[in-house]
Amino acid sequence: MYQYTDFDRQFVQQRAAQFRDQLERWQAGKLHEDEFRPLRLQNGWYVQRYAPMLRVAVPYGELSSKQLRVLATIAREYDEPEAEVYKNALKTQGKLGTTKLPTHYAHFSTRQNVQYNWIPLSKSADVMDLLASVNMHGIQTSGNCIRNITSDERAGIAIDEEADPRPFAEIMRQWSTLHPEFAFLPRKFKIAITGAAEDRAATGWHDVGLNLRKNADGELGFRVQVGGGMGRTPVIGTVLREFLPWNQIMNYLEAVIRVYNRYGRRDNIYKARIKILVKAEGQRYIDDVEAEYKQILEHDGAPHTITQAEYDRVSACFVPPTLATRVLQSAEQTDAELRAQAADDVQFARWLARNVAPHKNPALRAVTLSFKRLRQAPGDADADQLDTIATLADRFSAGEARVTHDQNVVLPWVHAEDLHALWLNAREAGFASANVHLLTDMIACPGGDFCALANARSIPIAEAITERYQDLDELDDLGEIDLHISGCINSCGHHHSGHIGILGVDKDGKEWYQVTLGGSDGSALSGAAQAGKVVGPSFSAAEVPDVIEAVLGTYRDTRNAGETFIDTLRRVGIDPFKASANGARFKAEVAA
Repeated sequence: MYQYTDFDRQFVQQRAAQFRDQLERWQAGKLHEDEFRPLRLQNGWYVQRYAPMLRVAVPYGELSSKQLRVLATIAREYDEPEAEVYKNALKTQGKLGTTKLPTHYAHFSTRQNVQYNWIPLSKSADVMDLLASVNMHGIQTSGNCIRNITSDERAGIAIDEEADPRPFAEIMRQWSTLHPEFAFLPRKFKIAITGAAEDRAATGWHDVGLNLRKNADGELGFRVQVGGGMGRTPVIGTVLREFLPWNQIMNYLEAVIRVYNRYGRRDNIYKARIKILVKAEGQRYIDDVEAEYKQILEHDGAPHTITQAEYDRVSACFVPPTLATRVLQSAEQTDAELRAQAADDVQFARWLARNVAPHKNPALRAVTLSFKRLRQAPGDADADQLDTIATLADRFSAGEARVTHDQNVVLPWVHAEDLHALWLNAREAGFASANVHLLTDMIACPGGDFCALANARSIPIAEAITERYQDLDELDDLGEIDLHISGCINSCGHHHSGHIGILGVDKDGKEWYQVTLGGSDGSALSGAAQAGKVVGPSFSAAEVPDVIEAVLGTYRDTRNAGETFIDTLRRVGIDPFKASANGARFKAEVAA
């Protein structure tokens, strides 16, 4: 993990103290609401449907067990609304059918953040102090600035990695934090970076997507995509450079964002993202970036060129973990033991196949703890579960865990001979569902139960589908399927990139759901990033599970042996799936 320097620690603590002063002045009436709002937003404090929501940054997804225990403390002691607020929320949501609104929870988001839904603003400064005690914060997790920089959850350990992206992500974090020129951009700005052949960070869907690679001469550099994004207008990023030398990435980013800051729309929030500028201007935008980049290099003195010394300084802060000393078995002996244990227990065998990934160190594995299960929203963890993750990380993963783009948690430093013991402990905690990348390993935002922007609830839809597909034999038969659910067009549930996407929409004050098919996040399974296509008019909440079942039935009927859902869809075309989806609607209408 990255080891914070004295400067890092002092900076975070000073920011927490600054926020406390701002909060107290606002509470005393010395700071107007319009003045306080941007200050709280750039520290991660929203005001949502019923209560404040705090977004905590987890740079490139890394969490220590100590940080996890503080997150658990915040969930246990602070994530509780005032009684009247909660009563009103439960009453209002109850009219829609919501029967529970969990408190004392944290939520892992698709951008490797942690969110809380119920912390009163009156306690916000105390929470910021707690976060600062373990080098955490909410700086720039909101507002029109450069947000938390995300990466591959297997960064530094992946067997398909050209180079570790984390030092570059950290350099970008340090550069972008409180950057005076980019503190008030036309709109929020998101960067994702990966160094692996497999894109586990959905880079094509970001304002800037960076892929480390080597050219024919073995030199390291970046493939640079700009202008990706979801929302009302889903767009895949445009490739500006197929190869940019690694030491020039900060100068080039400066050019990319300067041109956006200069020409991005500020008169229309729906057209303010960089994707709109890149799409509208095309080659002219690219030419302007190249001209700005040339100006930075030739006239400004290339001030952000990453020197080897600077790269080495930051890289040295990523200290490899101290692994437990043990008499190491041979790989052959360990593999034989695992095969024997798997032969004795089909559940363990499934877990090994689904939740365990290879590691650069042949003696180790990366293990995914599934946070997709009945009676809890995807990505949710209560206080006790957060403590349990910390305990598992300490015992099995050198005190480190990582948040994934898919709202799960990875333990990155697990000894292969510990896998069975870890599985037993994870199963007892409820984290061992062997459903990673299967249908129920879905992405879902908090939706209309919590978010003020949402048009419809996401959590009940996720729950209904999860409940229907609990048979692991059936899930294995269906194979790998990306199901993504968003409660509104802002697309926090990444519905556009799902093989099956579900979008909540409002029709005459009622909840309806639009279904899309054929989306991709850019992974090897899904192919190049692309947006799914709408299958027809929206469906009622009651119809959605039947629609999903009908779509999957068409897949079963038309697939070739060993063919995945997304490959069948692309081979056959969308029309048969669209017909089956609409057939489920008509059936529901007749039954009603």
